[in-house]
Amino acid sequence: MFLDSGKKTECFGCEACVQACVKKAIRMEEDSEGFRYPVISHESCVECGLCRKVCPFENTPNKHENKYVYGGYHKNSKTRFGSTSGGAFSAIVEAFCVNNYVIFGAEAKGLSVYHNSVEDKKEIAKFRKSKYSQSIIGDTYREVKKALQVGKKVLFSGTPCQVAGLYAFLDNKNIENLLTVEVVCEGVPSPLYIRKLNEHIIKKHGNPIGVIDYRYTGKSILSHGKWDFENMRLIINKGRYKNQFCDNSKNKNEKIVLVKDRWFNPFWSIWLNHLMSRPSCYECKFTTPERVADITLGDLWGVHLYCPELYGKNGGSSLVVCNTAKGQKIFNEAKKYMFGHSLRFEDAIKYQSPLRNNISNNSNRDKFMYDLKSDMDYININKKWYKKPTLKLLFQKYIWGNRQKIFLWEIIRKINIKRG
Repeated sequence: MFLDSGKKTECFGCEACVQACVKKAIRMEEDSEGFRYPVISHESCVECGLCRKVCPFENTPNKHENKYVYGGYHKNSKTRFGSTSGGAFSAIVEAFCVNNYVIFGAEAKGLSVYHNSVEDKKEIAKFRKSKYSQSIIGDTYREVKKALQVGKKVLFSGTPCQVAGLYAFLDNKNIENLLTVEVVCEGVPSPLYIRKLNEHIIKKHGNPIGVIDYRYTGKSILSHGKWDFENMRLIINKGRYKNQFCDNSKNKNEKIVLVKDRWFNPFWSIWLNHLMSRPSCYECKFTTPERVADITLGDLWGVHLYCPELYGKNGGSSLVVCNTAKGQKIFNEAKKYMFGHSLRFEDAIKYQSPLRNNISNNSNRDKFMYDLKSDMDYININKKWYKKPTLKLLFQKYIWGNRQKIFLWEIIRKINIKRG
C-alpha cells in the first residue's frame, strides 16, 4: 500500500482510502508529475486500518471469468455519434435505469474530469465520450453506498481500478442493486501535457481551451465518420483566428474549432509510447482477461478484420464483454437498442492488449517526464518526443485504410450474394 511503502506503483489513485477515513486524516495531493496521491496527517490518524481494508492494491475484489462478448453500435445515430465507441454505454443505461435509479460517471469540466451523478438518464450525455485524464472521485463511493442503502438501483462507470476501489470500499456488501461498467483502459496520462497544450493555445489564440474532445466522432465538415482516426477536437471560445490544427471557423469572433487526427497528433504518439502514464499503470492488476466489473466496454478494434459488417461507415463500434450473470442479463435487455451480434472472446482479445496485460515500461519515461516538468514548452516537447508517422503508415491509414478494406469487402459480399 502506497501510504506505507511510498511506492507509487502501489497506488491507483482511486481515493477509496480518503473516503473510508472517518477522521478525515487522508487527503489527495498532486505530485510533481501531476498525479494525485493520498497524504496522511499523522496527527489525526488513529491507526484504525480502514484505509488498508479498502485499498484495492492490498484487497483485490473478486474477478470474473464468465464471458459473453458482443460487438455493434447504437441504432440511434445521434447517440452513436455523440459517443466515442458506438454508444453501448447509453444502451446499457436505457436498459438498467428504469425507475428509482442513480447513475455515476466521469464528467469533463474544462481540462479536468470529475465523477458526478445524475438521477435522470436523459442527462447521461455528460458521461459519454472518452476522457484521457484520471477523474477526481470525490465522495462518489460514499454516495453510491448511501444510494444502495435506501434501495436505489445504482450504475457506476469508471476505470477498472475505480470499480475495484468501489467494491473494496463497499466490502462487497449490499451490492445486489449495483451494476458496474468499466472501460478498457491503457493507462492514464499525466495532466501536465494537456496543461502545456493549453498554455500554447492561450499564447497562440488569446484564450484557453473551453472544451476538449479526445475522440470526436460527431458530424462536421472535418470529422464525420472518422472513429478510427481518433480525432482530437478543441473548442476555443472567441479568440483571434490562427490556423494551427484544422480550423473550420470563418468569423474571428466565433468560437475556434481545431481538429487533428491521431497520426498527426503528438498526444497520441507520446501517450501510446507509454512515456507519461501513471506509475501504477505499468504494473496494473486489472489488465487481465478476468475482470472486476459486471460489464467491460471498449472500442471494437479489429472490426474490419473479423466482423466488418459491424464497421457501420466508421461511426464508432462497441466491444461489450459481460463478465457476470448480472451484466449479461442487463445487456440482453440493452441489445434491443443495438445493431450487432455476439463474438468470440478469443477473437476480440487479439485486438485488445489491455484485456491481456498491462502497458510496457518505456525506458525513456523518466527523461520525458523530466522535460514535461521543466520549463520546456509544448512545441519543443513535441519536437523532441513526437514520433512522426512513416510514409508506410500514412499509406496504410489514408490510401489503404479500414474504410477502403470494408468497401472492397462489401463488393465481394454482394458479388457472392448474386452468385448465390
